[in-house]
Amino acid sequence: MTAPNERNHKAWTFLTNHARVLICIARAPTIRVRDVAQEIGITERSAQLIITDLEEAGYLTRSRVGRRNTYTVIADRPFRHPAEGDHDVQDLVALFTKDRAGAY
Repeated sequence: MTAPNERNHKAWTFLTNHARVLICIARAPTIRVRDVAQEIGITERSAQLIITDLEEAGYLTRSRVGRRNTYTVIADRPFRHPAEGDHDVQDLVALFTKDRAGAY
């Protein structure tokens, strides 16, 4: 019989890449897309698409400062799914940026 850790299970996590990108940006508002991708373990293209999704949905704004982008998390927006719609994204961001320097 196969031990539980040796079974072939599909890998999954509780947080989506969209949540991870938002948290990453909340921790470091001037972070480069390349660094977001590296920290999360996705491609730069995927990170850029997720950032665009978050901007279009009103969870992020981007401003150009010199040659860099600076992001602002709009944390008082509700979660998108109706089951969590009575909570703001700031609850999630606060959970993962607590006690971190530079947190939103």
